Amino acid sequence: MTVPAAAPAHPLDNPAYASLTGPHAHFAERRGRVLRYPLDVSPWLALPDDPAPGDWADLAALAGPGETVPLPGMRTPPPDGWELTMDMDGVQLVDEGVAAAPDPEAVRLGAADVPEMLDLVARTRPGPFLPRTVELGTYLGIRRGGALVAMAGERLHPPGWTEISAVCTDPEHRGQGLGGRLVLAVAAGIRERGETPFLHTSARNTNAIRLYESLGFRLRRTTRFMAARAPESDGFAVVGAGQA
Repeated sequence: MTVPAAAPAHPLDNPAYASLTGPHAHFAERRGRVLRYPLDVSPWLALPDDPAPGDWADLAALAGPGETVPLPGMRTPPPDGWELTMDMDGVQLVDEGVAAAPDPEAVRLGAADVPEMLDLVARTRPGPFLPRTVELGTYLGIRRGGALVAMAGERLHPPGWTEISAVCTDPEHRGQGLGGRLVLAVAAGIRERGETPFLHTSARNTNAIRLYESLGFRLRRTTRFMAARAPESDGFAVVGAGQA
């Protein structure tokens, strides 16, 4: 009897790995089967779907003794020797009828805007945004009186999909719908490339979930946002490690 082949994993089941082995491969720093973005681009890194002891050793070697690393989408805790430092429920939402449309007030943001973008992120804390995060894709902003008061952009890029991230609005300009408008504008650019927008947020961020659902995003799956501290021992880090 012929055994049917297993269905391929969906790219959104491990979106960081799908990104770093796909459209974002030019960013990838690799050790064995472990990949990560440059540390000034994004803290996200990726383990394969079935991490073996050698993969965890490679991750420890890549991170460095005692360093804390994010473990996006992991469904099981790290092995002995690692210290779990964060474990938070999250949701993954995908476009199912988003009314994507350009926004006449949205402007493209680039390297020259990074200081203002970093300042806005520091005041609103939408999630990680670093000096070179803007290189991951299109970032749009809205200015009032010349000052950047809202922004949103693209982060993970699995084949056929693009994540919308860094959605934030200055506290003094909230309640005007700026974040939603920018999400729709970023989604319009993603759609123009023939791709589908998706996004992540904390399961506790009910206001954001309510906004995204009102825009036409629907829950695809629940997930977990974990982080863990690598073992302090250099010896652990090299046991079973692959070649860099």
